[in-house]
Amino acid sequence: MAKSREGGCVCGAVRYRVKAAPQVGLICHCTWCQKRTGSAFSFNAYFLEKDVEIVSGRLSQYEHRSDETGRWLRTEFCPVCGTPITRTAELRPGWRAIAAGTLDDPERLPDRAPHLGALRAAVGGDSRGGWRCTRRARRGAQPIRR
Repeated sequence: MAKSREGGCVCGAVRYRVKAAPQVGLICHCTWCQKRTGSAFSFNAYFLEKDVEIVSGRLSQYEHRSDETGRWLRTEFCPVCGTPITRTAELRPGWRAIAAGTLDDPERLPDRAPHLGALRAAVGGDSRGGWRCTRRARRGAQPIRR
């Protein structure tokens, strides 16, 4: 994996660079992550905060306080298109999560996330780490060919 990687939001207003490999990749399916992503889970690559640089645009923030622990969770997103880009948490000082799907090359993330093999199988990824979206066909889901 390359040491420096880039990514950004859907509209291109926010771009970032990470200068190291992720410390870990985590899939979270807590209620807050479901609500903030509009999905069943979020997939975040965690980097040391010092290794994440916003190279263009600015991020808006929303801070949430957990009902269970009382700790803060801060999400940062593009103010133009609303794409969630980063997340920080009181629980993990010095770490910054990047929404994995915002990386320019998310298919190159290492297999360090729990349940990643099952997730790749469910969304049409292959055993070598490639990711593909799937579409419904009459006889079941078929991988989209690139």
